[in-house]
Amino acid sequence: MNETIDATDLRILQILIQDAKRSNKEIGEEVHLTGQAVGARVRKLQDMGVIEGYTVKWNPERIGLGLQAFVTVFLNSGDKHPAFRAFVAAREDIVEVHRVSGEGCYLMQVQTGSTEQLGELLEALLPLGNYRVNLSIGVEKSRK
Repeated sequence: MNETIDATDLRILQILIQDAKRSNKEIGEEVHLTGQAVGARVRKLQDMGVIEGYTVKWNPERIGLGLQAFVTVFLNSGDKHPAFRAFVAAREDIVEVHRVSGEGCYLMQVQTGSTEQLGELLEALLPLGNYRVNLSIGVEKSRK
């Protein structure tokens, strides 16, 4: 794809990053384009893979998922990676997983409602390897 991104595209992207619910008309008023022209630029950014999707900010504590932990996973052996990926795919309490360099093999972000639920996840993880757990005790807002 030979399309380029200009300053207006970048401004539209920045507005959407701040509030993806803004209408094309509202964005157009800020960037001096019609809503239809903004829509065309947003579709172009989607087609180019710059915009991959949209998300919702939510408060997990409001639905009983107030315990957040970061688990460093140390797999028992190199052949455990496929089993670990299957384990992750089957768990709804695992929010995100990163394969990492340095200490450990993976870093998991886990969201549960209680320490008992976290303990159950960790118990199920043991056949694959060891782990280290860090509990989140607060979140700082980013500048995004």
